[in-house]
Amino acid sequence: MTSTEAGLRQERRMVTEYPGPRSRALHERRLEAVAHSIASTLPVYIERAAGAIVEDVDGNSFIDFGSGIGVLNVGNTAPAVVERVRQQVEQFTHTCFLLGPYQGYVEVCEHLNRLTPGDHPKRSILFNSGAEAVENAVKIARAATGRSAVVVFDHAFHGRTNLTMAMTAKAVPNKQGFGPFANEIYRAPMSYPFRDGLTGPEAAARAIEIIEKQVGRDAVAAVVIEPIQGEGGFIVPAEGFLGTLAQWCQDTGALFVADEIQSGFGRSGHLFAIEHDGVVPDLVVTAKGIAGGLPLSAVTGRADILDNVQKGGLGGTYSGNPLACAAALGTIETIEREGLVARSEQIGALLAPKLDELRTRFDIIGDVRGRGAMRGIEFVVPGTTEPNAAACAEVTAYCHSRGVLVLAAGTYANVIRLLPPLVISDKLLQEGLGVLEEAIATVSQRRDEN
Repeated sequence: MTSTEAGLRQERRMVTEYPGPRSRALHERRLEAVAHSIASTLPVYIERAAGAIVEDVDGNSFIDFGSGIGVLNVGNTAPAVVERVRQQVEQFTHTCFLLGPYQGYVEVCEHLNRLTPGDHPKRSILFNSGAEAVENAVKIARAATGRSAVVVFDHAFHGRTNLTMAMTAKAVPNKQGFGPFANEIYRAPMSYPFRDGLTGPEAAARAIEIIEKQVGRDAVAAVVIEPIQGEGGFIVPAEGFLGTLAQWCQDTGALFVADEIQSGFGRSGHLFAIEHDGVVPDLVVTAKGIAGGLPLSAVTGRADILDNVQKGGLGGTYSGNPLACAAALGTIETIEREGLVARSEQIGALLAPKLDELRTRFDIIGDVRGRGAMRGIEFVVPGTTEPNAAACAEVTAYCHSRGVLVLAAGTYANVIRLLPPLVISDKLLQEGLGVLEEAIATVSQRRDEN
């Protein structure tokens, strides 16, 4: 990486108090204009961003360990994304693919069919958001199987629409006050090695027993699962869990649906996280990292399943917008040209030993886990496995005030998730880790003194 990218120096720099005066002024305007139910992680307002740096309106520059919640795998304002979008916006901004189709949509689907696991005939269909794609995967599965039950898992996050809220596990703040929710959604226990101590096959057997007893072996249309859970706390299931579930689906006629919204497009050290387990899903749901920051999502899967739905049954006015398709083509080009899947593995190789060291040094850390450039730190009350949300919040706030953007997650709000852009330099990565270490040491010492 060079020292500048899109004219923005790739360096951390805090030049005002936090938040600065312009951010505070904008926040006062926000309070009068924006619904107070919308929450933001940072108290600063962003003016520009490039690569792995985000700059606020006061000129403070932050190392980005969040990637817009796993969206900016290729970094902000990636040149190929910017150029393709610029060219497309000069040609046309919208026709609606349902009315007047265009090449970009077809090309994105061709790439998805090529890149997702399995060498069987595939089809793809594009949507706008991850939640919308998950809903449509459920529609497709129900149409293909003639069944209605959908199985999801503890700690899952699948979206904020009515159906996907039912599929999401955590009630507060995601579901509180918004019910009643869609029915025929059933929840099974997730493999969570830090907390259950089970092998993958043991955890799968536990889940399957509940499914067969409470739902019925022949009633399940789809098992929908994140190969690495995102909002739920970056939970990596034990080896064999996903494969056993996939085999059960094959045996019973249910569809195995991999929700790769956060874990896809090179984030985990493979192009898709399900590849770590050697599983070929019936359907793959993608979003976030697919289009470099523009709204796009997709369902890709077996051609016989996707073609089974009646014409006109799927789609939407903005689904597969031409600008978003152009951004996706630029994103895929960047991932392949710059070897970002391999870079994700390299980032993971830098992160893993440092996080292991922090876990052994600080007893407020119960577990560190993840794959590639998708890593989580779970905070606990020292000497126990009791979740420690307060420590997580303090570490997060410390990092933000020193110019490193990290995100909290987890069912118990006690996990920091690290999602650096795959284009981040080793220098910025190490500098950000240094601030994180300082934050954990400060919070740990403070708690020891108290």
